[in-house]
Amino acid sequence: MHTKGPALTSAFWGVVVVLIGVAFALVGQVLVQRSVPLQLRESHNTALGMIYAVIYVMYALALAFSLFIVWSGFRDAQRATGNEADAVGDLYQLAEQFPEPERHRIQELCRSYARVVAEDEWPLLAGDRAGRGSPRAQELADELVETVEHFEPASSTQQTLYGQGITLVQNLDDNRELRLLESYQGVPLVLWVVLIVGGVLTVSFGFLFGMKAPWLHRLSIASLTVLVVLILYTIHLIEYPFTSDVRVTPAAFESVSDRMEGGTNN
Repeated sequence: MHTKGPALTSAFWGVVVVLIGVAFALVGQVLVQRSVPLQLRESHNTALGMIYAVIYVMYALALAFSLFIVWSGFRDAQRATGNEADAVGDLYQLAEQFPEPERHRIQELCRSYARVVAEDEWPLLAGDRAGRGSPRAQELADELVETVEHFEPASSTQQTLYGQGITLVQNLDDNRELRLLESYQGVPLVLWVVLIVGGVLTVSFGFLFGMKAPWLHRLSIASLTVLVVLILYTIHLIEYPFTSDVRVTPAAFESVSDRMEGGTNN
């Protein structure tokens, strides 16, 4: 669902952010190493280790929790997009069995809705209208719901079609609301503060340990920094599923729109 260009851009900036983080961490480690004698740091390794273990575990839990939240939101946005597009395509196909004028009306609304969502609404999900989407798309969705709900079955077969149609427009409406909701729900500011401050504290606390081999100490600090920065950068990338370089695309709607315009359906 992602193009190579945005992925390469994200990878480039990820490397830049990691290098900057490692540079700051190593500068801090060198300053502490020169300011605090090795003997003093070595004599407190045991006590520092106990405190550091608590900090490390608590921060690891905060990171894992945050990553789980944003990944779940990203997956929900993907599923909602796919389910919504499938509902439009299925409704278009189901309309073939409706009598006129409902058949033509429902199919025309389905074609228009898929096209408007893919072309007009998608760019708005990353802008100021995130969470609200396109007024035209919402209008078309409401018209679809009203058209199906106002259909009056004249036979048992049409009653079955009516029930199936109601289920599909409800699925469409529910998944649309979920997609719009996921477009603006990110990590709360207070949690970002905790993650950043916690990351700085976790890495910086490692400066205080006393190790006879300076290169080994620096390697340990650099490795921890790389891990922390990578996870934070990943959380940032997928925090808003429709905004960053790594995002949910309208491919599902484009595919459905092409099938409907071509007159073929799966």
